[in-house]
Amino acid sequence: MAAVGSGGSTAAAGPGTVSAGALEPGTASAAHRRLKYISLAVLVVQNASLILSIRYARTLPGDRFFATTAVVMAEVLKGLTCLLLLFAQKRGNVKHLVLFLHEAVLVQYVDTLKLAVPSLIYTLQNNLQYVAISNLPAATFQVTYQLKILTTALFSVLMLNRSLSRLQWASLLLLFTGVAIVQAQQAGGGGPRPLDQNPGAGLAAVVASCLSSGFAGVYFEKILKGSSGSVWLRNLQLGLFGTALGLVGLWWAEGTAVARRGFFFGYTPAVWGVVLNQAFGGLLVAVVVKYADNILKGFATSLSIVLSTVASIRLFGFHVDPLFALGAGLVIGAVYLYSLPRGAAKAIASASGSASGPCTHQQPPGQPPPPQLSSHRGDLSTEPFLPKLLTKVKGS
Repeated sequence: MAAVGSGGSTAAAGPGTVSAGALEPGTASAAHRRLKYISLAVLVVQNASLILSIRYARTLPGDRFFATTAVVMAEVLKGLTCLLLLFAQKRGNVKHLVLFLHEAVLVQYVDTLKLAVPSLIYTLQNNLQYVAISNLPAATFQVTYQLKILTTALFSVLMLNRSLSRLQWASLLLLFTGVAIVQAQQAGGGGPRPLDQNPGAGLAAVVASCLSSGFAGVYFEKILKGSSGSVWLRNLQLGLFGTALGLVGLWWAEGTAVARRGFFFGYTPAVWGVVLNQAFGGLLVAVVVKYADNILKGFATSLSIVLSTVASIRLFGFHVDPLFALGAGLVIGAVYLYSLPRGAAKAIASASGSASGPCTHQQPPGQPPPPQLSSHRGDLSTEPFLPKLLTKVKGS
């Protein structure tokens, strides 16, 4: 991901960016490996920590905070952060910043309005994820939420006319099977369950969240192809819509209760930690995600599932039985297989000795490659986990 300034020139996305051209080949290679390992660590920690922190904050005894206010606060902080970064890109010149924002947001209002639909869907998705995590164990949610890979792939085929390899279709089937097994284990009563936890509502929320994530990511890619703009500008625009739409959702769902008890009712240091993780964690991922290839992203997702499961055992008394282990293993394997480059996928398919004949989903000449796994909107596929991100727009 490279941030692009108003003039279209590429600017550094953040600290730690190394220019290979200024280094000896061996030093550049070592630096690139270090950046990949740092990227892996950031992706794993971001994927796992946000889910665990939300689960922890929502299950603490005492007054429960309003999830809609946390969504709004995350959008406000993220928008302000992007505004400050744009201000820094303009070298602290307020006049240049105002003129730039006037041109990018108001004069080019069509591009701005294009972001209203994905922002609406992302805001809905964020609220749904609070519902899902409140009603499902963190490990179960982490595994089930990988259905976003399936929904993104299907919407890419339907809306962008992309094709998937035979191995990718098989991995999607494997993914669905693994999630179904985990949900069967959950329905069978895997471990103690709080009285206010509703697994049915949690499953419905996570499925709806995956559907919205898949559609929004593909729609985002479709409408923004060929547009220009830096990552911080796009996130600022998303933040503006997200804040406004989040306030509408707050008023509609919990307006009376918020007016009676206050916007920050139930806020504790743990809740503020969730909000800050949503606001800044995703932006940090936007900085490092350009150093992670698809295999590394798939590996990060798999590690985050393992980390969430281990942490859930220690923090929430989660019980891992053979059904959950089987389902989670299938999902981890499916994530890895789906994230393989097409060349590697063909090699594996050839080695498997399949006798089903030529693949019916071959890549037509000149067509873009199929959607690759990412838990970040930097690849214009699935979100961030919760944070709305755009780490790379074609043309930027």
